[in-house]
Amino acid sequence: MAAFRARAARHNRTVGFNMSVRPIVAATEGAAWDKANRILAGMAGRLGWARQEGIRAPVDNAGRRQFAFAQEKDVHDERLWMGITKATGALGNTSCLVGTAEQVADAMLRYYRLGVTSFLIRGFDPVADTTEFGRELIPRIKVGAIEIDKRATFVPAR
Repeated sequence: MAAFRARAARHNRTVGFNMSVRPIVAATEGAAWDKANRILAGMAGRLGWARQEGIRAPVDNAGRRQFAFAQEKDVHDERLWMGITKATGALGNTSCLVGTAEQVADAMLRYYRLGVTSFLIRGFDPVADTTEFGRELIPRIKVGAIEIDKRATFVPAR
């Protein structure tokens, strides 16, 4: 990210970074992984995934990079699960963060500290996931981001 920012700066440009992710949250980490595996198992032949099922490879550069990343291993950074990315050929928003709301919020805040300034989150069950994210996930992210920003702007007195 720093290297890309430096390249942009040479052209008098500034860039921001966005992360698109589908959080899979449950009361315990084990329950979250069970939920993730159920979602993956339920994908084949389901309406809404049909367009991906006929495609054998990613169709754009971002998708190709994401798919290559998914081929390396199923889980990156403890929580970044690429199982659905592999299953769909990296079409759409298919990378997932899996864990409790606290674990997923902590993972998102680590990306925030690295310089990701906006997140696109969506789930697999629009009503239930939106409710769960609003109650459990987003408040944790908001509090954590405020703390990070406070520390970043704090200048000790001399």
